[in-house]
Amino acid sequence: MPVMLADILVLIAAMYLSIGLLFAIPFAFFGAGKIDPTAREATPGFKMIIIPGAMALWPLLAFRWLKGISEPPEEKNPHRLAARRPENAPAREGER
Repeated sequence: MPVMLADILVLIAAMYLSIGLLFAIPFAFFGAGKIDPTAREATPGFKMIIIPGAMALWPLLAFRWLKGISEPPEEKNPHRLAARRPENAPAREGER
C-alpha cells in the first residue's frame, strides 16, 4: 500500500511538472514580459533561468498572464504600511 501511494504521488508530481514545462517555455519567451515590465527586454539567458521557477509556479503565472495583470503585486507588510503613514500621524492599534 505505501509503495502504491508513493507511485501515485510521483505520478502526480511528474504530471504537474510536465504541464509546468509545457507552460514555462512559451511563458518565459512571450508571457513574462507581459506581466512584468522589467522582463520585457530580458536577455535569452534570463528567460532560460526563469523556466524552472515558472514550471513550479505555473498556476499562479498562468492566472496572471490570462488576466492581463501587467504590474507585480505590491507588498503589504507592517514596514511598508508604516512608511506610507505621514510622519506625525500616530500609529493605529496593532501597527506597532
